[in-house]
Parts: sequence; C-alpha cells; structure tokens
Amino acid sequence: MDHKALIQHLPPELRGNLTQRSNFAGVLHLLGHLGAIAATSAVVLFAPPFWWLALPVQGIFLTFLFTLEHETTHKTPFDSPWINEVVGRICGLLLLLPFEWFRYFHLSHHKYTNQPGWDPELDSPKPETRANWALHVSGVPFWAGQMKLIVRLAFLRPVDTSYLPEAALPRIRREAQVMLGIYEIALISLLLSPVLFWLWILPLILGQPFLRLYLLAEHGDCPQVANMLENSRTTLTNRIVRFLAWNMPFHAEHHSYPAVPFHKLPDLHEIVREELQMTAPGYAAFTRDYLARRP
Repeated sequence: MDHKALIQHLPPELRGNLTQRSNFAGVLHLLGHLGAIAATSAVVLFAPPFWWLALPVQGIFLTFLFTLEHETTHKTPFDSPWINEVVGRICGLLLLLPFEWFRYFHLSHHKYTNQPGWDPELDSPKPETRANWALHVSGVPFWAGQMKLIVRLAFLRPVDTSYLPEAALPRIRREAQVMLGIYEIALISLLLSPVLFWLWILPLILGQPFLRLYLLAEHGDCPQVANMLENSRTTLTNRIVRFLAWNMPFHAEHHSYPAVPFHKLPDLHEIVREELQMTAPGYAAFTRDYLARRP
C-alpha cells in the first residue's frame, strides 16, 4: 500500500481529528522551545564556571527552530494563519533561511519528494564519500550557500525559478532585502557589544552540524520512488529530540499526510507504523549505517 491509498483508507472522522490544528498546542510547545533558549542564553550572559559548555546547546536549540519554520510553511503548527506567518518569518531571519522563498522550495520538495530532476532538495546532492560527509556536516556549504542565496534573491533573479511563481518574486525580493538590512545592523552592533556573537552567531555555527546530521536521515539513502512510505525515513528517537524537532522525526508520516500538525504526528505514527518502509532506531544508528556505505 502506498501513502495515498493508506490515507484514503482512514475514516473521515479520523482524518478530521488528525488534521485538527491548535493554537494552544502550538503556543505551548513554542514557549517550551523558547524557554530552553532563554535558559542557555542566561548561562552564557551570566557566565558561571564552564559557561562555554552552554554554547553548543544554545546552538542546537536555535538551529532546530528550522523544524518549526519548516512546519509553518504548511500552516499547521498553529490554528491562526497569522501566527504561522509571523513565527515562520522570525525563524527564517534567525536561521538565514528566507521564509517566502523556503515556502515554495519546500512545497516543491513535498510534491516531488526524492525525484531526481524535480525535487529541489536533490539539487544539492547527498554526500557520497566520508570526506564529503564531513564537509557537509560541518555546515560550511550551508552557510556559504545561504548567504549567496539571500544576496541573489535580494538583487538578482534567482537561478532556478521553476518552483517560484512569478507573482511571488517581488515578495521574495523584499523579504531578502529586509533580511540583509537587519543583518547589517546586527553586524554593526558587534562594534558596540559582542552579545549577538555569543548568543546567536557562534551558537548557530556550533549547532549547525547537529541539524545537518538530523536532516540527512530524512531522505538519505531512501529509494527514489513516489511512495512517501518508502522515500522518507522515520527515525525512532527519544522524547527530547522529538520535542526539539517538533515531532518531525516522524518524517514518513509527515510526508504521507502533511496536513497533520506536529502534535498529532505521534497518533498518525501509531496508525501507519506497520506500513513504514524506511526507519532507523536512532540518529547515531543511521549515521553509522550511512558512513558504512561510503568510502
């Protein structure tokens, strides 16, 4: 059974329950995530003994806002559309990931998941050697690519507009220009105070490798077929990772039924888990298997 047939077999009442969005669930989860960021920020600011150990933790908390921005492109973490829009844009600003552009990029990825020539995520090939894997996980290609992307979106026509509606280009350009302006102000502020360096810039650099490892498990080494139960991987991890990633380790479930908000994905997992074709018992196990297949 492929993902379409599986979802169609669900009773209408169950589908309605699974796709019920909730401001309460979304805001509560967001407050928990922001609380974690506030806690590590306080450690960095007040600098008790060994305070520097909080820097990579702060980075993990910040970089995993990606999973929230990702879900806001589907308009599912909150019931109110405006909350999704505002939260998505703030996350994009913090992560150098323009929300307007990413919305279309990501929806195209969902439409053509793991299909060569169609899925824009495959424009950046997965690492096929251990050396390329190390470079990929470092985050260096990501930062270089995002800075180049934002400049191009702000001042030039994007190289690939196949997934960008012509009508959206002015909005995408304005957002990129505003982001560059804010980044310029942030850099100037470093001349007066290093706070943003310690709370934002350095933690993002330190946290990015953890996000790269996480994202590689979503589709890495999955079959390039149309069935979402095969081309996406669910990683069976612990509650802490699921919390930080807004339940997106249930990734095959998310791709099979993207209208299901994060807080309902565990329920969907219980329904479809026997049909999942690609799973991993954890991110360490996935990484070991991935590297074992690379020279």
